[in-house]
Amino acid sequence: MTDPLHKLSWDDLRIVKAIGEGGSLVAAAAALGLNHSTVSRRLAALEGTLGVALFDRRRSGYAPTAAGAELVELGARLEQDILSAARRVSSHAQGYKGDLRVTTSDALLLDFLTPIIAGFQAANPEIHIEVLVSNQPLNLARGDSDVAFRATLVPPENLFGRKVATVAWAIYGRRVDYVGHSPALDELWQRQWVSYGRGLAGLRAYGFVEQRVAPQRIGYRSDSVAGVAAAIAAGMGIGFLPCMHGDLVPGLVRISPVQPEVHDELWVLTHPDIRKSGRVYAFLTHCAEAIVRQRDFIEGREPRPASLALPDR
Repeated sequence: MTDPLHKLSWDDLRIVKAIGEGGSLVAAAAALGLNHSTVSRRLAALEGTLGVALFDRRRSGYAPTAAGAELVELGARLEQDILSAARRVSSHAQGYKGDLRVTTSDALLLDFLTPIIAGFQAANPEIHIEVLVSNQPLNLARGDSDVAFRATLVPPENLFGRKVATVAWAIYGRRVDYVGHSPALDELWQRQWVSYGRGLAGLRAYGFVEQRVAPQRIGYRSDSVAGVAAAIAAGMGIGFLPCMHGDLVPGLVRISPVQPEVHDELWVLTHPDIRKSGRVYAFLTHCAEAIVRQRDFIEGREPRPASLALPDR
């Protein structure tokens, strides 16, 4: 006997999904561009094939049964998979080519963005990517770069972009110095510190440390997040790092909880004039989707993803 589930098609799931989301046959018909009777007939045929009611017909509308809710959810997942596959196929069909200039900071690039960029280039081998490492203010309007990744609370108003995550920060020290030991915050302010130079005075971490740590306890400064991380790893003191970088540095460990007052927003930015360029749009979409999938890591709620883990050295 043939399993009725084998007769399910994407069109069937589209109809179930549309009814579940719209709450009525009329709303589903409008969303799908079909007439009311067609949707009603298709639903009745599907319920007959499966031998189960997918919706409770109520005066207030159509409410999914347990079986219906499962198919609505399946339809939503399949729709996302189909759209993602269509975008990938479309990008190959269009044959994206040319140069793409990207600017970002050293800490974002070193361990986090490089695998994401590598994934994009593997799918688009005829796009040649140049990365400019800089913490300086952006000037995408001048054509210095096509896309920028920035951890900032104030993205330039003249750029088009998307906030993809909030960047969590915490205090880090060498793992060997803090095995089985979690000092109180009041105690940490009395230790030797590594902090940021005036070139990064816009960071909340800069002001946070200045207000709490005596100047004589700050023995080293850098205008580079990666430089501060290297100094902490070298035993020059403890310091603030974004968790998405500090968690990836071998030998370092968080010695404080995430500090909500010290945070940034991670933005992917481009100039409005080029945002619809095929290769720019494809790159923005790829990177934003990849970053969003790692949002729990960026926001300090989960440990490093396996794809970003580095061996201790």
